[in-house]
Amino acid sequence: MQTQANQTKPVPAARQPAPVRRLTTAGLMQDQREVEIEHAGRIYRLRITQLNKLILTA
Repeated sequence: MQTQANQTKPVPAARQPAPVRRLTTAGLMQDQREVEIEHAGRIYRLRITQLNKLILTA
């Protein structure tokens, strides 16, 4: 007869994080240099600079 001290509880499997969604700037910008993004009631501008960098401003 086993006592409770000898019984092991099953260990829950570790949850795998959901994969991060990846977008390309070509798909997001659609041949534009600037887009507006609305988030939580605010408008943000995502812009591609002359040096091909991204700038996000509120």
